[in-house]
Amino acid sequence: MTAWLAVGQAAVLILMLAICYRPLGDYMAHVFTTDKDWRVEKATYKVLGVDSKREQTWQAYLRSVLAFSLISLLFLYLLQRIQHWLPYSLGLPNVPEGLSFNTAASFVANTNWQSYSPEATMGFTVQAAGLAVQNFVSAAVGIAVAIALVRGLARRKTGMLGNFWVDLVRCCLRILLPISVVGGIILIATGVIQNLHNVTDITTLAGGVQHLPGGPVASQEVIKLLGTNGGGFFNANSAHPFENPNAVSNIIEIFLLLVIPIALPRTFGKMVGSNKQGYAILAAMSTLAILSLIGLTWIEAKGWGSATQLAGAAMEGKEQRFGINGSTLFGTASTLTSTGAVNSMHDSFTALGGIFPMLNMMIGEVAPGGVGSGLYGMLILAIITVFIAGLLVGRTPEYLGKKIGPREIKLASLYILVTPTLVLAGTALSFAIPSVRESVTGTSILNPGVHGLSEVLYAFTSASNNNGSAFAGLTANTPWFNTALGLAMLLGRFIPMVFVLALAGSLAKQDKVPETAGTLPTYRPQFVGLLGGVTIVLVAMTYLPALALGPLAEGLH
Repeated sequence: MTAWLAVGQAAVLILMLAICYRPLGDYMAHVFTTDKDWRVEKATYKVLGVDSKREQTWQAYLRSVLAFSLISLLFLYLLQRIQHWLPYSLGLPNVPEGLSFNTAASFVANTNWQSYSPEATMGFTVQAAGLAVQNFVSAAVGIAVAIALVRGLARRKTGMLGNFWVDLVRCCLRILLPISVVGGIILIATGVIQNLHNVTDITTLAGGVQHLPGGPVASQEVIKLLGTNGGGFFNANSAHPFENPNAVSNIIEIFLLLVIPIALPRTFGKMVGSNKQGYAILAAMSTLAILSLIGLTWIEAKGWGSATQLAGAAMEGKEQRFGINGSTLFGTASTLTSTGAVNSMHDSFTALGGIFPMLNMMIGEVAPGGVGSGLYGMLILAIITVFIAGLLVGRTPEYLGKKIGPREIKLASLYILVTPTLVLAGTALSFAIPSVRESVTGTSILNPGVHGLSEVLYAFTSASNNNGSAFAGLTANTPWFNTALGLAMLLGRFIPMVFVLALAGSLAKQDKVPETAGTLPTYRPQFVGLLGGVTIVLVAMTYLPALALGPLAEGLH
């Protein structure tokens, strides 16, 4: 019965995504290729001083991305530091400096790591005008960079990749905002709250008093998921009944966090003039996602461990209204899309089950990945795949008619190396520096031993890959983690973008070469299998020693 329920939930979700794949993907391709501007967009460009018809080189595009993100970081930091004087502050004090930096870095980097309890730390103005706004624009930045890479693959003999400001505005106004309005109304209909109430006191059946917080939850919840952000309005995130009331809202929320990343391969296929290429990328993404979901659900359903077997099921940290299947489906989708939202506590998964959310992030969250970041991450892996295949047959590798030379493979390799470096260095420094180790082991880690190492490894994996979920047994609101994780989030977001845009610029300057008998077809099952294999092998080679010391050692104990 449990197996059939899992298959049924997954089938409904796949059907919903399949219905939206073509129309949404085609619509997004139109948004980023049309020459027509809306009136509101023209007004926005005028305020920004932007010529919407003027395209940018990859260097100019990158400068625009970094400048906009820096301004966003400073604005969100300031908003938290003056919270007490803002309307609807709910009497909450200003957010401390270290936590303000960490939170600003987190939301600007599309990570939404939260080292605090939102309902006890952030007033409504900071939540809505600060965090929710960043949910829109940080997601739009990721999509814009992905579209720039697609243009690099599609164009010939040009150094231009489009205009960042046009891509940003169109993404927000034409894609994210309309879907969020409709999605927010649907979430309200399922029971997600939307109000400006501070706290409502109720009398329980036992005669006690319980304080129930309110707030504009549905409007933030929808973009938290749609933009693969993940920051919850409440500390329990999507395990809270005000954010995720029932099984129906649970499926809708999973659909929201998957729909744009799943549709972007169609956008890619349309823009490069070959829908088969989009299907190949989607097939590789889907295969990895299905394998991860099956593995996690099977392990959690088995409930290995004396405590779980005595209890009859591995239900610790899971909501009864979702069960194991609804929890593993949500957990797999969120960690594969850099969303970070949770409807169950990953720290409470079985020891071997906890490996899967970690691995989902370690492969770069490319199945299907975050909005934009998943697509450009998978395209980077596709370029590495054709390079490896070219070495095997002794031919110059090509992808979509573009030669993959030394410059291109160096940029792709540097992209791949950024996040593992941040993850492993951050984890190592947490235990190697004596003063830091004392804080980590004495204050932050609540579960000493092997699991404590897993918690720290998970934290840096989540931050560096811009996910935002956590093994929640770790206390991260400390000077070390606020600073180290904040830097990991910023570096893990923007350094890879440098290599992506440089690669896009290099590819855009090339002319397309005709296919020959030695050209590797990149739309057949053979290539899909190679791409999936390269993705897994790169991860195993990089992270296996760290996993062996943490979750594997705990699971095999």
